Order: sequence, then structure tokens, then C-alpha cells
Amino acid sequence: MASGFFAILDDIAALMDDVAVASKVATQKTAGILGDDLAVNAEKATGFLSSRELPVLWKITKGSLLNKLIIIPVVFLLQFFLPVAIKVILIIGGFYLAYEGVEKIVEFLFHREKKGHEVVEEAVQDDAAMEKTKVKSAISTDFILSVEIVIIALSTVMAQPLATQILVVSIVALLATVGVYGIVALIVRMDDAGFKLIKRSKDKGFIAKVGHVLVKALPIVIKVLAVVGTIALLLVSGGIFAHQVDALHHTWTALPDMLKEFLFGLIAGSIAVLAIAGTKKIVALVKK
Repeated sequence: MASGFFAILDDIAALMDDVAVASKVATQKTAGILGDDLAVNAEKATGFLSSRELPVLWKITKGSLLNKLIIIPVVFLLQFFLPVAIKVILIIGGFYLAYEGVEKIVEFLFHREKKGHEVVEEAVQDDAAMEKTKVKSAISTDFILSVEIVIIALSTVMAQPLATQILVVSIVALLATVGVYGIVALIVRMDDAGFKLIKRSKDKGFIAKVGHVLVKALPIVIKVLAVVGTIALLLVSGGIFAHQVDALHHTWTALPDMLKEFLFGLIAGSIAVLAIAGTKKIVALVKK
């Protein structure tokens, strides 16, 4: 009986060792997409009142965890019963991310100054509804990014036993959520940390200077994240097309991979934006 118990412990220890090694490899493989995930979600989690930043971030984090609880079992089932569905889901998600990226570019290039009654109308909008909309958008984007993270993590352990696959993918998914949103929380609270340092040092000395740097740096960081997040959306979507569509994988081989993926994302996003804009116009005409 004792020998059987110790044999079980030995098996568990061996499994944990395999999981640790495989998790390290899977985390390295997903590092690029995690960086993009951080840039995209940090940009999406900003722009709220200071008192609402952490509550909103917590809502997005819970949504991200729920996404992964849904995605992990579904991906395993699809991988076993219908592998081609994973490719289809990734491509659809790629179009969604590309659409978001190009839409941000269009908004930036063609944004016009709002005056008069337009400003008044926006001022009286329901803040709770706006917050709900932004949270929903962030969770939707997280869903697509999470699908890719889970699939990449799974691809690194396909040769391992099922138990190892499940544990490794679950660990990577949890690290992705905790790591990404933990860093985002630190970013969005930079200014509050700065104000506290200034207050405690009575606005004197080195500590106060650090506080002022943190306060002044936050708007710059947010603007940089907005740009990086948009580029990340296009790179991730372009990467999906480049790796999932064989014809595109062998297109523009002379170009650097990053530039090629960016162009794929830009083209796909432009098609999606035009298609949705055209659909909206047709629907508007039909309603008339």
C-alpha cells in the first residue's frame, strides 16, 4: 500500500516536472502575442475617471478569465473532433481585429472637431452605458487574442499526454490574464502613485521629482499605447492570415515578416471597414 502511494507521488512529481518544462516553452512561444495583448488592452483600459479605472479593469479581467474558461475546453474538443474549425475561427477573429485596427486609423485621420450641440449631446450621454460599451469591446478583443494564445500554447504540447496539455494550456492562459492585466493596472495608476509620492515628500527632493515624472508620463504612455495597440491589432490579425492561409504564407516572401503581416492586417481591415460601412448604408436605404 505504501509503495503504491509513493509510486503515485512519483508519477505526480514527474507530471509536474513535464508541465513546468512545457509551460516554459509555451510561454516563450506566446510571448509575442502576450506583448500585443498587453498593448491592446492597456489602451482599451484607459480613458475612464480615476475612480473607475480599477473597477473597469477588474470587469475586463473577469471577462478575460471567463473567455479562457470557455475557450480552453472548446479548443480541445475542436482539436479532437473538428480541427479545421479552429482555422476558420482564427480567420474570422483576424478580420475582427483588423477591422478594429483600421477603424482606429480612419477615426484618427478623418476625425473632425465637434462643436455646438454635438458636444452638448455627448456631455449628457450615460457614463454607465459608455463604460459598459468599452468593457464589452475590450472583452471581445480579449476573446480573439485569448483564442490565439490558447491555440499557440496547445500547439507546443501536442506530443505530450492529454493531462500535460490541459495543465500547460491552463497555466499559460492564467499567466496571460494575471500578467497582462496586472501590468495594465500598474500603468493606469501611474498618476495616482505620482501624486502620493509628491504629497508624502511635500513636493521636495528626489521622491517628488519621481512623482512628477510619473504624473507627466501617464498621458504620454497612453498616447504611445494607443498607437502601439493599433499596430498590434493589425500585426496580430496579419499574423493569423499569414500562418493560417497557405496562399498568403507564400506571398511577398521578399518582405520582412512583420511588414508583411502589417500589410495583410491593413488590407483585411480596410475590406472589413468598407464592407460594414456599405452594409450600414444599404440597411439605411432599405429602412427609408
